[in-house]
Amino acid sequence: MEITHASPSCSDLTDSSSMPTTAATRPVKTIPLQHPTVTTSSLSSSSSYPIALFSRWVTKLQRMTWFEWIEVFLPCYRWIRTYKWREYFQADLMAGITVGVMLVPQAMSYAKLAGLQPIYGLYSSFVPLFVYAIFGSSRQLAVGPVALVSLLVSNVLSGIVDSSDELYTELAILMALMVGIMECIMGLLRLGWLIRFISHSVISGFTSASAIVIALSQAKYFLGYDIERSSKIVPLVESIIDGADKFSWPPFVMGSVFLAILLVMKHLGKSRKSLRFLRAGGPLTAVVLGTVFAKIFHPSSISLVGDIPQGLPTFSVPKAFGHMTSLIPTALLITGVAILESVGIAKALAAKNGYELDSNQELFGLGVSNILGSFFSAYPTTGSFSRSAVNNDSGARTGLSGVITGIIITCALLFLTPLFEYIPQCALAAIVISAVMGLVDYDEAIFLWNVDKKDFLLWTITSSTTLFLGIEIGVLVGVGFSLAFVIHESANPHIAVLGRLPGTTVYRNVKQYPEAYTYHGIVIVRLDAPIYFANTSYIKDRLREYEVDVDRSTRRGPEVERIYFVILEMAPVTYIDSSAVQALKDLHQEYKLRDIQIAISNPNKEVLLTLSRSGVVDLIGKEWLFVRVHDAVQVCLQHVQGVNETSKSSNLSPEDKPSYLKRLLKQRGEDFSISESESGNRKPLIFKQTDPQLEPLLSKKS
Repeated sequence: MEITHASPSCSDLTDSSSMPTTAATRPVKTIPLQHPTVTTSSLSSSSSYPIALFSRWVTKLQRMTWFEWIEVFLPCYRWIRTYKWREYFQADLMAGITVGVMLVPQAMSYAKLAGLQPIYGLYSSFVPLFVYAIFGSSRQLAVGPVALVSLLVSNVLSGIVDSSDELYTELAILMALMVGIMECIMGLLRLGWLIRFISHSVISGFTSASAIVIALSQAKYFLGYDIERSSKIVPLVESIIDGADKFSWPPFVMGSVFLAILLVMKHLGKSRKSLRFLRAGGPLTAVVLGTVFAKIFHPSSISLVGDIPQGLPTFSVPKAFGHMTSLIPTALLITGVAILESVGIAKALAAKNGYELDSNQELFGLGVSNILGSFFSAYPTTGSFSRSAVNNDSGARTGLSGVITGIIITCALLFLTPLFEYIPQCALAAIVISAVMGLVDYDEAIFLWNVDKKDFLLWTITSSTTLFLGIEIGVLVGVGFSLAFVIHESANPHIAVLGRLPGTTVYRNVKQYPEAYTYHGIVIVRLDAPIYFANTSYIKDRLREYEVDVDRSTRRGPEVERIYFVILEMAPVTYIDSSAVQALKDLHQEYKLRDIQIAISNPNKEVLLTLSRSGVVDLIGKEWLFVRVHDAVQVCLQHVQGVNETSKSSNLSPEDKPSYLKRLLKQRGEDFSISESESGNRKPLIFKQTDPQLEPLLSKKS
């Protein structure tokens, strides 16, 4: 590395610039800037980056102990080797039982929502729970069927085959295998970051609209007649209205009573800590009351679940691989929902309980649970927000609570299925509706309206398209607009004109700090984004605007008629590509024709190496690269002062020119006016003794 000074002396500056100056100039103090020497090693740094990355990865693997290797493949080992039986077991036992009691009726309800027999909800809550307890890294996440995934499964499969056909069930099981494979691939390749491009407002709008569709789809069990199966609100509402003459009041009354019981118990469980058990016991209460009523009175107008096979699911390989291509879009969508919802919930619970969670490891654990679950007749599962919250509130400390929940499901499959045939359908529908009512996130919409109108617009677009055009189109439109906003922000970055805060050497945005002042002949611009092919044209256009459209009322220093220097503050610029390099070269040539010099302040190492390798540093001149904006302003002001003095001298007659003594006194007065110039004082300067190396700047003439 070659160390040079931005402005070693005034004579060097006059030699390196075509700008006119006067002989009577004062020295300025600048911080040295290190310029990279372009060598073969620096030129090949980009190509050697993958090798260096691979080398660091190999070194990390070599340093791993046997315990760390076991934790990579079996994350459950992290809590097993530190498990405190006396302290943890009772809490895990109570949490596991609580979630298990809640999951049994919910699993059957969500299976009905997916268009499957209720038994497949229990199958989906059996093997995946045990597998996730071993391979999942979250200690509080409750895995199993969820409403949104169930609706997605129903929406895509109903368009392929009738729900009464055996192929319908086979496709649902095949989808679990596909989702699991996708989640494992994304986890192993560490691709979870791709979902970051989907904003939270899109997810909130999507889930809110989906919750409304889910609730309307369950209305048939309340009304007593069939309605059209659809993911759009208009066909659902039309179907409900058209069949109004078939309305039956017994299921409506029973379903409404169960829904009221569920909502009251949920509210009491949330509002009072002593009644937390009511939140988890609500679904079981509705199922027990409905079963007892149906067992005693045998109402003919209320449809029941019917016969449910007893026993554990048997091992079988998923079938119907010929339909795999038609299931890929929905499998990708379910995978995205798993990343956004499950991983987000798991990370929040991990932070709350004081342990670290790897989102890619979590995604792999969800994938393995879906793959192995598909071999035991499970349809796609993921983490549940409501059950995870109950699990955490019940005191779950480790994944053992999930194992206990799995044992509860096992007992239900072995011993309780004969009782399930008397469960009223309206009771299961009430459980689904009460669960999804919390997904209608109108509070988020109000928050977005008050904070960011653009995100509110995104929420509105996503929810509206999901309601009226369907789930898949709603997601695509929401993601499309989300990416469009990202691209727009990236292609139109924030650019600020900087001014000097009075009494300091700090430069800030003049719009944010109105008291900051600028200097005649100099424009200081801060680029607040990486510079690449998509935003180079926008940046060039804005720089041209700033060159001619700047507030002159806040300007100080020597008065000149036009701009001589454009200083680019590049501290926020983290990356610059070849298109941006070419744009800088073009801009330099364009400015050179108009006698304007570019100066660059504080580029980071990678940006400076790119500028050096591309020849931009040599083209602009090493003397025009600075560590601080203040250094650049000092040097540029000396040149502007020279231009101003030359202009005045050329306009004076020989007898009007000041004597040598007057010029000397005037120069010394400018050099010693530190405090007045820093404060922006425009009064006549008072001569006083001080150090000329304390970075004086020229003040505006009175």
